[in-house]
Amino acid sequence: MIDISVNSLVKSFELGKNILDGLSFTIDSGERVGILGHNGCGKTTLFRILTGELPCDEGEVMIAPSKRIGLISQIPVYPEGWTTEDVLKDAHRRLYAISDRMDELTLMMETDQSPALLREYDRLSDDFRRLGGYEMEAERNRVANGLDIPAAMRSQPFDSLSGGEKTRVNLARLILEDTDILLLDEPTNHLDLHATEWLEDYLLRFKGTVLAISHDRYFLDKVVQRSIEINEGKAELYSGNYSFYVQERQRRFDEKLKKYEKDQAKIEQLTRAAEQMHLWAFMGNDKLHKRAFSMEKRIEKLQKSEKPTEQKKLNVKFKQREFNGDEALVIEDVSKSFGERRLFDSLSLSVTGGERIALIGDNGTGKSTLLKLIMGQEAPDTGYLYRGPAVRTAYLPQIVTFSVDSRSALDTMLYDCRCQPQEARDRLAAFGFRGEDVFTPVGALSGGERSRLRLCMLMGGDINLLILDEPTNHLDIASREWMEDALSDYEQTLLFVSHDRYFIEKFATRIWSLENGQITDYRGGYRDFCQWRERQAVFTQNEKAREKKEKKDNKKERPANNDRAIAKLEKEIARLEEKLRQLDDQAEENAADYQKLMEIEEQRGPLDEELLGLYEKWEELNG
Repeated sequence: MIDISVNSLVKSFELGKNILDGLSFTIDSGERVGILGHNGCGKTTLFRILTGELPCDEGEVMIAPSKRIGLISQIPVYPEGWTTEDVLKDAHRRLYAISDRMDELTLMMETDQSPALLREYDRLSDDFRRLGGYEMEAERNRVANGLDIPAAMRSQPFDSLSGGEKTRVNLARLILEDTDILLLDEPTNHLDLHATEWLEDYLLRFKGTVLAISHDRYFLDKVVQRSIEINEGKAELYSGNYSFYVQERQRRFDEKLKKYEKDQAKIEQLTRAAEQMHLWAFMGNDKLHKRAFSMEKRIEKLQKSEKPTEQKKLNVKFKQREFNGDEALVIEDVSKSFGERRLFDSLSLSVTGGERIALIGDNGTGKSTLLKLIMGQEAPDTGYLYRGPAVRTAYLPQIVTFSVDSRSALDTMLYDCRCQPQEARDRLAAFGFRGEDVFTPVGALSGGERSRLRLCMLMGGDINLLILDEPTNHLDIASREWMEDALSDYEQTLLFVSHDRYFIEKFATRIWSLENGQITDYRGGYRDFCQWRERQAVFTQNEKAREKKEKKDNKKERPANNDRAIAKLEKEIARLEEKLRQLDDQAEENAADYQKLMEIEEQRGPLDEELLGLYEKWEELNG
C-alpha cells in the first residue's frame, strides 16, 4: 500500500527558477526513507508541501486516507503558560477526553441506569483500554527519559525552553501521538549520543512510515532502507541506506562519464567521416552529401549530452609542526565545579603525539568545559593541565566568534592571519568562499560558514595539537566531507568533541567517554568501544543478578573450588580481551594493507567465539 505519492511536483520562489522541477516518487507503507541533497535543494520545502503548509505550483501530492502525518521541524504554538508536561500530555488529548466523558457518565449513572448510558460507557471503556489509556503515563515517562527530557524541564514553561529543547519535546509529543507518517527534519541536531541511539531504536521498531532529512550519516545508515536524492529539482532513487547511496552514486557518475567520453570519441569519428564524405561529394558523387548530412544530425544529438561533474573536494592541508617529546598533554588530578554542580573529579590522563581522541558523553557532562580547561580559558578547582613545550595548539570552539563582526571574510583573514591578499583569496576559495562571498560580513555568516572560515584561518599556522568542539555541528554532508578530507592528511595530535558517530569512527583511535564526573579511557575505535561497553554491561548485569540471587537464596558459601574456577575463567577472559585489543592495534597500524587486514580478521573470528564461550561458562558458574 502506498502512503505517499508525489507526481511531477514543481515549486519556485524566484521567477524562472524552480527549486522543485518535476519531482516524482512514491513511498510504501512502513518504509524508512532518507531524503538527501545539498543545502537549498528543496528538502524542507518538500516536507512543507507534504504537510499542506505550502502549496505547490504544479503536480500533485497524495497522502493515504486516514493516515496522520507529523513534521518534527514545526514547533506548534501552544496556549500561554503551558508547561513542557502540558505539551507532552497534549499528545494524549483524545484519551483525556474519553476519560472526562467516562467520569461524566459515572455521575449520570448514579441516577440514570438507562441502557444507552451503559452502552456508551462500555464502548468508551473499551476504547480507553485499546488506545493505551492505562499505560499513557508510563509511556510518557519512557519517551521523555529516552529523549533526555528530565523532570525539571517537564515542569518548566514551554516558552522558556531553548530551540533545541523545544525540538526534543516536540519530537516526544509526535512519538506519543503514535503518528502514522513521521517527517523528520534533522531530528538528531539537538540530541546527544544517548538520545540519538534511543531514537534510532524507536524508529527501527516503529510500524509507520518515516521520511528523514539528516546530515547524520551514521543515523541514515542505521535507520533508512531507501534513499531519495533531490538533484536539480528532480528525484534520483537509491535502493539502500547512505553508504549504499555513496557507492551507487559514484558508480552512476562513472557510468555517465564513460558514456560521455564514448560520445565525444564518436563525435570526433563522425565529424571526420562527414567532412570526408562532403569532400568526395564535391568530386562528383552527390549522394554522399545526404549521408554526410545524416551523420551531422547524429553529431547534433550526441553534442546535447553534458559532461557530468562532481562536487569539488576540499584541496587544502593543515600546516603541521612535527612533535618532539614524550607527552603532548598531561591532565593530573583535575576537578571542576560550578556552584554545587560537580563536572569532574580527579581526572588524570596523558596524551602522546599523534593520537586521535574523541571526547564523547551526554549533553551537560562538561565536555566543552574540559576543552576550555586544556586551552587555559578556564581554571581547574584542583590539579593541573600541562602541554609540552613543543606543542602548538589550534582550537575550533563550538560557537565561533570573530573580533569584528562588520569585517568581511577577506578582511578578517588579512587582519587576523596577516597574510597577503592573493593567499587569503586562495585559502578562502578552497573553503568555498568564492567571488562576492569573500566580501560578506562575518557577522552575517551562518553557523556552518563561521566554522568553515575559522577552520580556514586555523590551517595557516604550524600546529601539532588540534582541538575541535563539535566541528561538524552546523555542516551539511558535503561540508562534513570537505572537513574530513582536510583532516585525513593531518598526522599530529587530534582531540575532538563530537556527536557525529561517522566522524568519530573515521578519525578516533582512542575514546574518552565522560560520564558521572569520570572518564572511561578506551584505546580503540568507536565501534570497538561500543562492543566493549556492551560486554561490560552484560558483566555488570550478570554480577548484579548473581549478588541478588545470593542474597535471596541465603545459601551456604560456594565451594572453594568453584571460586577458583571463576577466578581462572576471569583471567582467561582478560587474556583473550587483551589479545583482541592487540589485534585492533595491528588493524589500525595496517589500515591501508587490505591483505593484512583480512589476516587479522581471520585471527579475530576464533578468538571472538572462544570469548563468547567463556562468558557463558562464567555466567553458569555465577548462576
